[in-house]
Amino acid sequence: MRWGLITTFVAVALAVVVGLADETGQRAPYRIHTLFSVECQNYFDWQTVGLMHSFKKSGQPGPITRLLSCTEEEMKNYRGMDLAPTFRVPSWSRHPKTGDWYPAINKPVGVLHWLQHSEDAKNVDWVVILDADMIIRGPIIPWELGAERGRPFAAHYGYLVGCDNMLVRLHTKHPELCDKVGGLLAMHMDDLRVLAPLWLSKTEDVRQDKAHWSTNITGDVYGKGWISEMYGYSFGAAEAGLKHKINDDLMIYPGYVPREGVEPVLLHYGLPFAIGNWSFTKLDHHEDNIVYDCNRLFPEPPYPREVKMMEPDEYRRRGLLLSLECMNTLNEGLILRHAVNGCPKPNWSKYLSFLKSKTFMELTKPKLVAPGSVHILPDQHQPQHVAAYPKIHTLFSTECTTYFDWQTVGFMHSFRMSGQPGNVTRLLSCTDEDLKKYKGHDLAPTHYVPSMSRHPLTGDWYPAINKPAAVVHWLHHTNIDAEYIVILDADMILRGPITPWEFQAARGRPVSTPYDYLIGCDNELARLHTRNPEACDKVGGVIMMHIEDLRKFAMYWLLKTQEVRADKEHYGKELTGDIYESGWISEMYGYSFGAAELNLRHIINKEILIYPGYVPEPGVGYRVFHYGLEFKVGNWSFDKANWRNTDLINKCWSKFPDPPNPSAVHHTDNDLLQRDLLSIECAQKLNEALFLHHKTRNCPEPGSESTEIVSGSRKVGNIETKQAQAQTQGSDDDSKESEGRFSTLKLWVIALWLISGVGFLVVMLLVFSTRKVKGTTRGKGYRNKRRNSYSNTGFLDSK
Repeated sequence: MRWGLITTFVAVALAVVVGLADETGQRAPYRIHTLFSVECQNYFDWQTVGLMHSFKKSGQPGPITRLLSCTEEEMKNYRGMDLAPTFRVPSWSRHPKTGDWYPAINKPVGVLHWLQHSEDAKNVDWVVILDADMIIRGPIIPWELGAERGRPFAAHYGYLVGCDNMLVRLHTKHPELCDKVGGLLAMHMDDLRVLAPLWLSKTEDVRQDKAHWSTNITGDVYGKGWISEMYGYSFGAAEAGLKHKINDDLMIYPGYVPREGVEPVLLHYGLPFAIGNWSFTKLDHHEDNIVYDCNRLFPEPPYPREVKMMEPDEYRRRGLLLSLECMNTLNEGLILRHAVNGCPKPNWSKYLSFLKSKTFMELTKPKLVAPGSVHILPDQHQPQHVAAYPKIHTLFSTECTTYFDWQTVGFMHSFRMSGQPGNVTRLLSCTDEDLKKYKGHDLAPTHYVPSMSRHPLTGDWYPAINKPAAVVHWLHHTNIDAEYIVILDADMILRGPITPWEFQAARGRPVSTPYDYLIGCDNELARLHTRNPEACDKVGGVIMMHIEDLRKFAMYWLLKTQEVRADKEHYGKELTGDIYESGWISEMYGYSFGAAELNLRHIINKEILIYPGYVPEPGVGYRVFHYGLEFKVGNWSFDKANWRNTDLINKCWSKFPDPPNPSAVHHTDNDLLQRDLLSIECAQKLNEALFLHHKTRNCPEPGSESTEIVSGSRKVGNIETKQAQAQTQGSDDDSKESEGRFSTLKLWVIALWLISGVGFLVVMLLVFSTRKVKGTTRGKGYRNKRRNSYSNTGFLDSK
């Protein structure tokens, strides 16, 4: 009887084990293998430690293999062979035939080599392909995500605009099958065998196609062909006839806000992210020896309870907690790795205690994908499905100056981080002369337009007219497939998407934000400049408009701007609200009066835009910062006008003075606290954008001799900058003058030496007297230049 019970128990246990094996994918046809690609560098070693640790914590089924791309020379000194189960693959960082330096090609090279030469590849049904800079939060089971043979599962990479334009038609016979995907890939092994060689060959094709590397074609903001491997995958999959099931919420970048009700299973820390005054950028640790430096960790982030106190919005708070989890999991992996390396036990600290706590264990337990919960995006190439939301295109207007360049860098960084759908175009207004000297072509996808700063007919200097003029030019010189256009200003930071469906924009019913100071809509000014003064809306800043409305309206906007600008008799403050009474806001009235002419009445929404320094409405999640006005936090302040003549883009590591740490801001009044926290967030985003810009420009490390840094005073403006330039110029002029005088006096000095020592002393007195005169001359010239620096500051900026 007893043996019978034991036998029964063993049989049941075996059945459970077999069931679990089936469930976790270890029996055909459910065998899963995870792959990731790296190189022989410290940079990839610490990423490997993080990924491997999260792989073990997550409960991901099946084995994992690191595809290690190394040259023989690199292998001689490489220390990290035991960091992960490893399969060595050839390094193609330097292409064996073309000599092109492009390390990203190692990914398809490694996958193809593994398929052709690994014994493991013969016993696999499903493959999950990840990047090294990822943290796994839960099991990634291909069939549970919806993957099928012939239908891989992938994360959405919406910036691969080449799937919609001439690039795809150049590189695949099946452009209708091109999917904008990457990052997280899960597919059947049969599909990978067909895809892998095409992935490599298409990567080579796109990489060699330098004529089509431009931002407008690829979406690559640097226009350097760096994302050729991503296009190689998408074009290769199209050639193989593979259509993906695409998801946009299971993989998330730390710093992004997760979708409500969705638990991401993968954190991709490829972009900088911040929590309050703490931040992390993987590029900061490119040469970091942290895996092999005993008990050294990445800087500890805030604790969860601090985040809960810092961020009142529950959705943004959830995003910050995911950022915490990413960083803490990396550090936890390093602690365990140091122990394996034989490091001494680290000293006790509050942070180490937290990482070992039940609280942290509970926060990082595996996240399971609920059956049927995976959201698959509509087929991008089936119009009847795609029509769920209309296409959007975002515009912003700038000029060929470094003043607008740093604004562009901030705008574009926030655009990428915000999740704003659709493409973006910078309308760049330049004269031919300016364009010859301009260096910022690659800062954003750009449409070039003639400058109307100096009006071609009247000679009036009014740069603000470039905005409507540029929109008109863009409409007449581009093929536009978007249904709605979002028009913003360069001095804005996006905090979230601005979509017509969320804010109820419709044809004949644009959406905008209130500009209440446009009092001319209520007085004689409107009656002078529009037939429909009752239709004049006091709006501006953010505009969402149907493309057909914009086509009809844009010319009115331009014409009414010229009309109001020419009406100098009515520049008065009591009529316009313009405190400078200079006609500077003529373009804003041009917009409102032009819209009134067509009876375009706006939906006015006050919850889209906020000026830093203004007190926010409780509970409102503003989507845009408009930093057109000076704002302050304590003794710190920021005014964009002070940075008009400072080159923050081309001088390495230039940035604005850091705002206070959010944790140092204390107010008994919660409204004032939220005001200051928003101001700090805006300034941090600008500096974050500048930092990333300099990092991607391969600036030398801070402190090296070739590094140029702008002075970090609390308030640095055009006056101080011009003073410095004047002083430098004055010194150069004096130096040249001194050299000339010395050469002319040289013969006289020799002659006088021959005559007598007394003559020499006389000459020396003359030389010293000349230097004194020069010093006096320099001082006078310097004072003149200093006065000029006040008068040449350019036009007023009151937007």
